[in-house]
Order: sequence, then C-alpha cells, then structure tokens
Amino acid sequence: MTPDHFQTWAVRQALPLWSENGFDRDRTLFHERLDFSGRPIILPALRLMVQARQIATYCRAALRGDHPAGEMALHCLAEVKRRYHRADGAAGWVFSLSPDGRPADRRRDLYGHAFILYAHAWAYRLSGDPGLRRRAGDAATELETIFHTPGPGFMDAVPPHDAIRRQNPHMHLLEAWLALFEATGEDIYRDRAARLVTLAITRFIDPASGLLLEDFTANWQPLHPAGQNRAEPGHLLEWSWLLHEYLRLCAPRDADSIRQVAVRLHSTALAHTAPIHPPVIRNAVGQDGRVVDGGTRIWPQTELIRSLGMNHSTAVSSGVIAGVLAHFTTHYIPPHLNGGWIDRLNADGTPAMDHMPASSLYHIYGAVCDLTDGRNAGHKDAADSLSHSEP
Repeated sequence: MTPDHFQTWAVRQALPLWSENGFDRDRTLFHERLDFSGRPIILPALRLMVQARQIATYCRAALRGDHPAGEMALHCLAEVKRRYHRADGAAGWVFSLSPDGRPADRRRDLYGHAFILYAHAWAYRLSGDPGLRRRAGDAATELETIFHTPGPGFMDAVPPHDAIRRQNPHMHLLEAWLALFEATGEDIYRDRAARLVTLAITRFIDPASGLLLEDFTANWQPLHPAGQNRAEPGHLLEWSWLLHEYLRLCAPRDADSIRQVAVRLHSTALAHTAPIHPPVIRNAVGQDGRVVDGGTRIWPQTELIRSLGMNHSTAVSSGVIAGVLAHFTTHYIPPHLNGGWIDRLNADGTPAMDHMPASSLYHIYGAVCDLTDGRNAGHKDAADSLSHSEP
C-alpha cells in the first residue's frame, strides 16, 4: 500500500462510514462505536472527547477537500456546546451525556477539555467565524482556572479521581495550544505551548533510558521507584511529532536542543518495537526495557506512520513506508470492514475487540494528512534515527 492508497481508503471509505453510520442525525452527535457490520452500538454515555475528535477530523477533512461534512461538524460543535458546556450550571464541560441528554458524568476532565479546544481550532480554520475564536479563548481561560495547580501543569480531573498526574492530557493540551496558535496567530497560545514543552522536557522524560514516562506524583516525580515506571512507545512518537510541530510553528530560541529531544524520543520508540520488520509499536514497556503489554493498538501504528511520513523525503525509503502500510492494512484495516478497523490486537495478533471505536479516526486521518501533504518534509535527523534503528 502506498500513501496515496492509504489516503484513498480513508477518503472513500473511512470518512464516509463515520459521517453516515457513525453520526446520529436525530441528536446531531457522533456515535462512539460501530459493530463490525457498521451498525451503531448504543452506549449509556457519550464522551465529550469523542465528539471533539470527530468534529476536528471532519473540519480538517473539509479544509483539505477530502470530505464534504464540514457543515455537519460545525453543527455538531454548536450542539456539543449547548449540551456539554456548563450543563450542570458549573464552569467547564461535563465529561459525558446520557441518552436523555442530561449529564452522565459531571466531572471536568483535562483530556476532554484539551480536545474541545482542538475542535474549536479546526472549526475556526474552516469557518472563519470570529465567534468561534472568542469561544476558544473563553474556553482556554476556563480550562486554566478549573485545572489550576500551584506548580507547572494542570490537574487531570476536577474533582480528582486519584493523586496521580499524567503526561497524556498535557500532550493533547499542547496539541490544542499549537492548533489554536496556527489558527489564530495569538501569542498567548504560543506561550502556553512553550510552558508545556518545558514541562515535558524537564519532567516527563527519563534521562537514563530516554523513555517518556506516563505517571507522576503531584510534584512531577516518577510515580514508582527508578526502573519500575511505565512508558508507551506510541506516546514517544506523538511527543516527537509535537515537538517538531512546536519548532515549525513557534521557532523558539532553543530550537536545537528541542530538536535533539524530539529525535531521541523518535529513536527510543523505535528501539522498543517488536523485533520484526517492518516495526510494530507495542502498547507499553517498563522503564527497564521489558515489555509489560505486548498487545498492539491501531493508534500507535498511525503515530509510527506519521513519523515515517515526516521523514519520507530524506533518509527513509519508500519501501519502509510501504512495508509499514502493508502491515497496517493486513492487520488493522481488512477490506471486509469497508472503512472500519480492528482497534486492538492481543500479543499473539488476534483481535481483542468486537467493535470499532470512533476515537481512532482522529489518529488515522492525522496520519493520512501527514503522509500526503508534504508539510513535514525535511527532518533529516529524525529520519537518520530510523535508519539506525532498523533491524
């Protein structure tokens, strides 16, 4: 499979599937799951995060001319604001809605709030509506108030469900700040992004192993003793890409040192792939390098594809990309699913789920965009790190 074939599959099958079968026109909201026949699976709650990811994806697809569902996505965003924002009278966006339209889970979740900002960025780019730009600014201020902590970073949730601080929502918040900066040009988003980049470089990454760790204490120390913490190679690839995006958009003074961090994250992730060719990104490894979850999901493979796409014009051969895409096609997007996918595989390669989650489309289409738009060409250092890691 070539990048063009991957794009064709996404444009002609995946995007139509989720804008048709995957969209509830009665509620103007997206379904969270489809079964393997493409039928919606009705759930007791619809999460804010899933709605926001789908909105952003279809706004982006409309901007690229890949799918004409931009107006549908904008209408969905308006409905999401009406239903989720301050739905219980308090500031912020509720976590999820029940089928009757009332809040199912009232907690405020940093992950979901990051994605609603991301959705606003793409919706504003598509529509040019100054009201969306203002609402994004209000939502950003609201987020910083709700999740505020005395030190760097933010609370994961309010009220908190535990004392753990996690890198993952901060990663997606960085993605939202960068998307908003690119959409609006407002310096406040660049400054917010810079603070998260500093947090990631100084606290998230273990200097000894090069792994970006997942869980931390309230003062951003690794949650477990040295050598016993968990890392997800897919997140290393996401952070590497985000740091390159930060360099592209923000041109910081310390660009060289940030680029070195991005390259090391990329090469470290590849060093922890399964010992086969093409590389396969496993779910999780320990800080000591042992595999703690040998299963795979679709999203880390798309992050690998996106990383390869970033490097395609330099040291990475088209044969490597073709091999990764062929493996991806065989194991995750079989033809009989007609635009759907297998989201999880066990360590032995057997499917681990009996349905398709909508949340993966954001990862899949992101990989398509970065493979085919040529925007990320020219990162030779990252490309060299791949060539050094090939088996």
